Amino acid sequence: MAITSKMHHDGVRVVTMDYPPVNALPVEGWFAISNALNEAGADPGTRAVVLRAEGRGFNAGVDIKEMQATAGFGAILGANRGCYLAFKSIYECAVPVIAAVNGFCLGGGVGLAGSADTIIASDDAYFGVPEVDRGALGAATHLSRLVPAHLLRTMYYTSRTITAQRLAELGSVVEVVAVDRLDDAAFALADEIASKDTRVVRAAKEALNCIDPIDVVKSYRFEQGFTFELNLGGVADELRDGFVTTEPSVDR
Repeated sequence: MAITSKMHHDGVRVVTMDYPPVNALPVEGWFAISNALNEAGADPGTRAVVLRAEGRGFNAGVDIKEMQATAGFGAILGANRGCYLAFKSIYECAVPVIAAVNGFCLGGGVGLAGSADTIIASDDAYFGVPEVDRGALGAATHLSRLVPAHLLRTMYYTSRTITAQRLAELGSVVEVVAVDRLDDAAFALADEIASKDTRVVRAAKEALNCIDPIDVVKSYRFEQGFTFELNLGGVADELRDGFVTTEPSVDR
């Protein structure tokens, strides 16, 4: 189980998540993603990053079992801080980040993909934020970068999911490909970006972040305040206990 980062070729770095069975990341995993993206952006030899996952899904969010097995608030504090830093590091990475999404992309997974510059997805990919079912809030900031406002609210209140194909129709997923072509498609786009003058691309990344209509980093941090309230009120523990008891594999 690990987050790995290595130069793939010609300035294209690949960061891979591998936490079987569903890539629900423990606290350490979120911090590891942040560290990997910070290092990638600081490396002058990195021109683009592909964020991908091993296994049957891109990311199932935080490891709720770890959270419920940890006494006190240490795990929730760690997960909240780790998610915040992971999303921030992707969004603020000095070079473009391409999310290559396969299978399910849920909760914190939407935070990761929604923080990226570009999303390429496999034809079995679907996205959703089941936070309401878990007694938490968060990643609405990132879901709002994928879907229109009223659809966002419906998805958030109901924990419904949306397919990669529908997101492609909405313009937030740039390409949908067969599962066995996902890596190739992601690296092809990364190669196209890496072929440009990295000084200009890095300046473009900073400029585009500065003209975003909302401050993505501060917006997500504001959301987290409500998660803390739900935890202190005992609501989150009650719903997470129910989740651990039923143990669904993934939401659909």
